[in-house]
Amino acid sequence: MVRDGARTELIGRQDECKVLDDLLAQARAGRSGVLVVRGEAGIGKTELLNHLLDRATGCRVVRAAGVQSEMELSYAGLHQLCAPLLSHLESIPEPQRNALRTAFGMQVGDAPDRFLVGLATLSLFAAAGDEPLLCLVDDAQWLDRVSAQTLEFVARRLLAEPVLMVLAVRESGSREVLVDLPELAVRGLGEPDSRRLLDSVVTGPLDQRVRDRIVAETRGNPLALVELPRGLTLLEMAGGFGVPESRPLSSQIEAGFLRRIRSLPAQTQQLLLIAATEPVGDVSLLRSAGERLGIDVDRAATEAEASGLMTLGTWVRFRHPLVRSAAYRAVGFEERRRVHAALAESIDATLYPERRVWHLASAATGPDENVAAELEGSAGRAHARGGVAAAAAFLDRATALTPDPVRRGARALAAARAKYQAGAFDTARELVDAAELSPLDEVGAGRATLLRGQIMSAAKSASAGLPLLLEAAKRLQPFDSALADQTYRDAIYAALTAGRLATGGVRDVADAVLGTPGHTGTESRETRLLTGLARVVTEGYAVGAPVLLEAVAAFREGQFTPEDGLGWLPFACRMAHSTWDFAAWSELSARLVDLARGNGALAVLPSALLLRLSNRVFAGDLRGAASLIVEANAIGEATGSSFFAHYGALVLEPFRGREPATRQAIETLTQDRLLRGEGKVTTATQWAAAVLYNGLGRYEEAYAAAERGCENPQEMGLSLQSRVELVEAAVRLGRTERAAEAVRTIEEMARVSATPWALGTSAAARALVSEGETADALHREAVELLDTAGVRMDSARARLRHGEWLRQERRRAQARTRLGEAHEMLDDAGAEAFAERARHELKAVGVKVRGRAAAETAVLTAKEVEIARLVQGGFTNPEIGARLFLSPHTVEWHLRKVFAKLGVSSRKEIGSVRLEAMATAP
Repeated sequence: MVRDGARTELIGRQDECKVLDDLLAQARAGRSGVLVVRGEAGIGKTELLNHLLDRATGCRVVRAAGVQSEMELSYAGLHQLCAPLLSHLESIPEPQRNALRTAFGMQVGDAPDRFLVGLATLSLFAAAGDEPLLCLVDDAQWLDRVSAQTLEFVARRLLAEPVLMVLAVRESGSREVLVDLPELAVRGLGEPDSRRLLDSVVTGPLDQRVRDRIVAETRGNPLALVELPRGLTLLEMAGGFGVPESRPLSSQIEAGFLRRIRSLPAQTQQLLLIAATEPVGDVSLLRSAGERLGIDVDRAATEAEASGLMTLGTWVRFRHPLVRSAAYRAVGFEERRRVHAALAESIDATLYPERRVWHLASAATGPDENVAAELEGSAGRAHARGGVAAAAAFLDRATALTPDPVRRGARALAAARAKYQAGAFDTARELVDAAELSPLDEVGAGRATLLRGQIMSAAKSASAGLPLLLEAAKRLQPFDSALADQTYRDAIYAALTAGRLATGGVRDVADAVLGTPGHTGTESRETRLLTGLARVVTEGYAVGAPVLLEAVAAFREGQFTPEDGLGWLPFACRMAHSTWDFAAWSELSARLVDLARGNGALAVLPSALLLRLSNRVFAGDLRGAASLIVEANAIGEATGSSFFAHYGALVLEPFRGREPATRQAIETLTQDRLLRGEGKVTTATQWAAAVLYNGLGRYEEAYAAAERGCENPQEMGLSLQSRVELVEAAVRLGRTERAAEAVRTIEEMARVSATPWALGTSAAARALVSEGETADALHREAVELLDTAGVRMDSARARLRHGEWLRQERRRAQARTRLGEAHEMLDDAGAEAFAERARHELKAVGVKVRGRAAAETAVLTAKEVEIARLVQGGFTNPEIGARLFLSPHTVEWHLRKVFAKLGVSSRKEIGSVRLEAMATAP
């Protein structure tokens, strides 16, 4: 695309330029902007970026460009973009600074979580200075995967910073990068503008029919309009005599560049090939490699620049990415191999070991153990920086170059694991196939089976991966008991998630665990967890629960490494819940969240937050649970996942009595492509419906949901809680026989667990099917025990049921006291439907209770409440930003809104505000 004579306006792009100009003005005013510019090759995306550059006076500009051959080098694109800003690293929080330095290879450390790298990038952009920051990324479709994910993360979190991020993406097929962000689709020029542009570049006579054909065939593509006439002979321009092209337009443009390249002297072609092969754009590296190949670099560079295909300034730049691909295709394999070898010899191995070995591998003519070993070492360094995709690429190439079949199998398996971790499931499966064609020892064979099971679980469903996980655990047990236990743990999770299966279900896993030597229940706490659950499944709750309680107590009392804690604490939390050990569940879930936060383990943190918020709901701290949902949602928003939001709502909203929100969460989770049909989803959603409808007094619906929720008692957890909801609904409907049956099951479990929560729940259930003074005594016992357990939500509901019974027994004075207690607890917790039940009962005994004042509704959003809560806790803006994945500027922006809504003017004044009294909006 060319500009008009004044170079102030792009031909035919007034509307697009207006959009960009408005965004730049917005950034100058202190508000962030993000735009993904999409269009086919040659449509003018780069020229639109240049338009912004022309108008960026007074702005700090950082630029990067994706390069196809660099897609395997993790963080390459991000490093290119952030390099001019690294002088500001010291101004961002230390954990973020260390994550970014490690990702860029500036220091050695544990692999940083990629979302922590994203938060560090966000903070770096916000700290870049007083000037507005303009971030331009061309050919973003060719960024390495982790750089693209990081920039997508940052784009979703930008809000109140003077930052404008514009990313150009070549549209080709399905969208894989930078989805669900604001977009500008760049289309072809209209016919008048196309003719105007064509006329500006054609210097000789052009037959009208030829002009019409070019305009029609190029479909308004500016680069095609500029470049295609260059390939026409005088005869073709005068009369249109030639063979029409039938290839795609981008191929035709590239072919035109290819013809121009091949018309250049041989050494100039070689120089272009070197530049295309090593995309960093380093002029000194280009010169060094050229001299090794005997090229007169100065002369070749002059000829390359004269051709208009490449410019050499501070960096090497091609006229268009299609020139790069054409230059690489212009020669055969042997010539490309020679160039890769020259580049490998020219690159400083101490500074850029990954680039050097990548070129060495491309220069190899056959298996080469030395190069394969270097690739394996580079994979380790890439993995340590969090570059899983890069590690996978290095290991994949190392596999192909390994001559020894035993080493080749081990490397193929390592490559498969890295590909699996990077989400490339099909390639990972192919590499497992390749590994199994090589001689693998027993451990290697077991790991291959384990990896197949993990791939199937992630790519398809828990039920699909379960048989392979079980087989892997059996194969690994004689050689690596710790890994086998981890695999049995994952197999049990898969089985419980899948629900009832005809074969290969939780019973099969339990039998395998108990058939393993050493699983006697007297070994490590991890083994005892597995053994206890296996015995619950095979021999019943009375046999297995005591072992589980001992194992949970050992976790509560003991210490563990971060790796062991992050792997086993989620399981321990679930078993504490399933054995009614509320104190252990509370303590272990808090430790798990702290451990995940402290270690930046964002892969585990969302699940940890959901385990903790479930605990807080039963504790009667609905607002504390809502606070955890805000944090979990922050991760979900950053990653583009809505699962955390919907599962959090599934647990919280039923107790609030909010039917639309609960129904939405149920529908979303049951229709989720990856979760659809899984048994645990059915249990969780039906338990939620049962709680909701018991609170609303719609007992027929509550009964139906509770029956479905407790269909699979082996899941324990919410399956057991569904049985509790079933008793209440059944009693209300007069289905005393079914209620009594459920009560007997609860009592049997309570006698085994013997915890205050279990015994209190049992007393509460038995009270509902009892009469007279027995019922009264059981109600009182339930309240006392549940108070002792600290399960305030169950305690408040027990008071409500006792008060309802007292009113029915015409003991009005006692009913007023008990119902008053229940209403106060439920209303304070925000359990609106249950509180309304209490209010209605109080009215029946002559006590008038006013509802919530209208002024209390929707004062602050959930995110604003959480920020205000963290301010009350003494957190600084950077600390709040780290918790909620926001920049300090954005935290300050939200805080100003909080000040305005609350009518305060300082952080100190927020400390005296009772946030618990405020309803929150989404």
